[in-house]
Amino acid sequence: MKHRIGLVLIASIIGMVTSCEKPEGTGGTSSIVGKIWVRNYNADFSRINAEYWGEEVDVYIMYGNDTIHSDDTKTSYNGSYKFDYLQKGDYTIYAYSDDSTMMSPSGRIPVKASITIKEAGEEYLVPTITVLE
Repeated sequence: MKHRIGLVLIASIIGMVTSCEKPEGTGGTSSIVGKIWVRNYNADFSRINAEYWGEEVDVYIMYGNDTIHSDDTKTSYNGSYKFDYLQKGDYTIYAYSDDSTMMSPSGRIPVKASITIKEAGEEYLVPTITVLE
């Protein structure tokens, strides 16, 4: 009987410890920040018309191994975006770009960046993501 109680106690402690670990996602104290750069091309992508920081561009985040976006935001007037209150873990940030190879049936492709949050309470900078229009 004492042996059984000891096993139950150990299992309960292991359960409590593992349930305290939070997976990727919200509820943390870290942030991911970055900027979107836009290259505006002519119709056949043979000439750049203009380049600028993308304003009001949709930016998406995927938590861990998720296969669909977990959250989204829009860039500010200067191309910047921010995802707040994130846990430690792996994240994928992406924005959609016109497909210069013209191979995508939709004409658009995601441009992705991966980042790992290792410390709580930190701000992590994603390298600039360049999208084509």
